[in-house]
Amino acid sequence: MPLSSHNQFGAALSFAAGSVERTMDRLLPKGASGEARVFEAMRYSSLGGGKRLRAFFVLATATLFKVGALPALRTASAIEFVHAYSLIHDDLPAMDDDDLRRGKPSCHRQFDEATAILAGDALQALAFEVLAHEDTHGDPAVRVALVAELAKAAGARGMVGGQMLDLLAEVEGSDQSIGAITHLQRLKTGALISFSCTAGAILGKAGDTARASLSAYAHDLGLAFQIVDDLLDIEGNADQLGKTPGKDEAAGKATFVSTLGVERARAQAGMLARQAAAHLEPFGEAADLLKQATDFVVARRT
Repeated sequence: MPLSSHNQFGAALSFAAGSVERTMDRLLPKGASGEARVFEAMRYSSLGGGKRLRAFFVLATATLFKVGALPALRTASAIEFVHAYSLIHDDLPAMDDDDLRRGKPSCHRQFDEATAILAGDALQALAFEVLAHEDTHGDPAVRVALVAELAKAAGARGMVGGQMLDLLAEVEGSDQSIGAITHLQRLKTGALISFSCTAGAILGKAGDTARASLSAYAHDLGLAFQIVDDLLDIEGNADQLGKTPGKDEAAGKATFVSTLGVERARAQAGMLARQAAAHLEPFGEAADLLKQATDFVVARRT
């Protein structure tokens, strides 16, 4: 059953999550050999939790270009491996120092710091191993494009760069303007979302116009997603969020909410979500699930 057989976002998201989870389970290493502890930590941190929203974006955009299930699922798994690695490292004492992730002890608390670092490293490497395999796409040029784009999204000019800016944001006298916050979040959160939303176009060898529309969609939706994250950080609780709330405020970091205020931030998220949906007009009804995703992003409570 393809994702396109679902016309309601909730059912489609659950279908995508289940399908990708099964693919990830098959791709993750397992065994009782000497390195089994790192295998266990990799599986602990990447399976059995999360909305799989990034994976959904890969599958949903892949359907726009008639991409087969296996290439889409492998690509979606790769982005989830990178996302899981980022969360493991984000929770470390040297970073955000959080003991809770997805409602259970974070990786370094369940295992130890060294194992958590190695598990994150291994998940990142596995993502690129998956993308480079011929099962992901028969055309080597497509596989190279996927590897290159994910590397840029995850690296120093993407997610890692955003994490560096996030750490610097705690330093007294740092730039806490709305422009600086937007730049930080476009890298830390938005870069992986952008890859997720354009991966289907890469797999389907789509033209520049289609890719530009999806990139614009991802840009606006990524910012809306982060604004809602900031709102949940002050309005949610640990049971809802599966992680510790209020940490940005405690660290004195500027966020969209601390800068704009709750009501302006909420209105900005809604405006960005509407803009994101408008970028999908060239795809017509085929992009309906992606349009519904914009409503989910601004209404979510976790």
